[in-house]
Amino acid sequence: MMPHLRILVAVTCSLCVLASRSANADEAITLGLRYQIPVAPQSERYHTLHRDAQWSPSATAIIVCDMWDSHHCYQAVQRSTELAPRLNQVLNDARKRGATIIHAPSGCMAAYTNHSARKRAMEAPAANGYPDEIDKWCYTIPAEEKVKYPIDQSDGGEDDTPEEHAAWELQLKKEGRSVRAPWQKQMDLLTIDEDQDFISDQGKEIWNILQSRGITNVILAGVHTNMCVLGRPFGLRRMAQAGKQVVLLRDLTDTMYNPAAWPYVSHFSGTDLIIDHIERHICPTITSDQWIGGQAFRFAADKRPKIAVVMNESEYDTEQTLTKYVEENLRRDHRIGFIYGSQAQPDTFPSIDSIADADLLILSVRRRTPPVGQLNVVRGFIAAGKPVIGIRTSSHPFHLRNDKPADGFADWPTFDADVNGGNYTNHYGNELIATVTMVNQQFDHPILKGVDQKPFKAGGSLYKVSPLDPRATVLLMGAIDDQAPEPIAWTFVRQDSGRTFYTSLGAAKDFDNPSFKTLLRNAVDWAFE
Repeated sequence: MMPHLRILVAVTCSLCVLASRSANADEAITLGLRYQIPVAPQSERYHTLHRDAQWSPSATAIIVCDMWDSHHCYQAVQRSTELAPRLNQVLNDARKRGATIIHAPSGCMAAYTNHSARKRAMEAPAANGYPDEIDKWCYTIPAEEKVKYPIDQSDGGEDDTPEEHAAWELQLKKEGRSVRAPWQKQMDLLTIDEDQDFISDQGKEIWNILQSRGITNVILAGVHTNMCVLGRPFGLRRMAQAGKQVVLLRDLTDTMYNPAAWPYVSHFSGTDLIIDHIERHICPTITSDQWIGGQAFRFAADKRPKIAVVMNESEYDTEQTLTKYVEENLRRDHRIGFIYGSQAQPDTFPSIDSIADADLLILSVRRRTPPVGQLNVVRGFIAAGKPVIGIRTSSHPFHLRNDKPADGFADWPTFDADVNGGNYTNHYGNELIATVTMVNQQFDHPILKGVDQKPFKAGGSLYKVSPLDPRATVLLMGAIDDQAPEPIAWTFVRQDSGRTFYTSLGAAKDFDNPSFKTLLRNAVDWAFE
């Protein structure tokens, strides 16, 4: 082959390889966007749903919000330092795919005066017009105005102990930093690519970057979710108002929330509440594993087990009472997922897939026959040997009385025997109020700890459940005049070795009874033993 032909072939092959790499780099990525919608108009309960979106990396920007090199809250510094390596992996991967990376360490632009990424941001072509108030902080948008903000952050959200905070202030002073605003630049754990990335904390500059590069999709990551990530001129609220397809990278963020403030939940549960607020009123969220695989990031100190609470019945209003109970008594130390039945199609559970990674299932369902796939999700959870707590009508959750499910839907007639160790056949009249007593030999059972040993009245009719499976351990009995007593609460070890606690209590009045509320709380602790 002639030399010039060899050169031509080599150049042609090189161009083909580069073109191939370029095409692969901008190959659309499928993201599962999580969002929440009300179960009914004006409802304060929500379905958590997902939809797939195909995003081109070249039309996508990741804005890294306020991942500073220091902070006035010691614990905030520790958490930012912990999540930074995972965030850096996402940035490196996104950059290789062709996404735009914008570093936004607010108030620190002086540190980057001569940095090429800062100059690149300042030199981005001016946009043809700007969204209203794009250079101003955004404290709320119309979608939020009629709802209560989920946490009290009026104390600034610091969650240090007094000893930690005092020691940290001394350290900041030794470093010559301001104790209130010690940040000087972005932390070094995050790579800033001098040839590709941008540095800016200005709304108009960032808008110029987005518009000049044809960016329609924006991902926000960094800290702090309830403050800067939401409110900065480049934050979630402004981007959503400006019409960008914006999402929060929910596992790579953190809140400024002090558990000593309302609603008095753990720091991580406070973050969950803010994420719920965002998914309901501002924008969807995603997780880092959708970009780089593996598992979504979770802070090492976040040991909370997940409870899935499934409700779908129209007799006892547990969608109200049980939801309220869980928020007030279990949210503090647990990750919570609420799954409600569909108002339009009562046999369906739009969010049921979310129970797959739960550690405990609390069930309050009556005579529903879900689509086959949805019931299989429940079957799979139980077959895995995970614990179950059943309330009231969960003795007959997936079984019609004298009918069969429609095509494509399924029932589980033996659920009560299989899962609860029960034998529900019917109930006595609603006017016959049962007296509930402890089984003498079970006074020391952990589920009965703190439950009043004196008899109390049930809030609803007495269920006919005898005889139970011999493996059941009865804790409470209920009795009405002229009838044999019936078990009203018991534990059961299933064939799959999983634990179940079931109680036929759970009517609306029961949730006003301190003994019932203590019983449920103890049952949760017992389930996790």
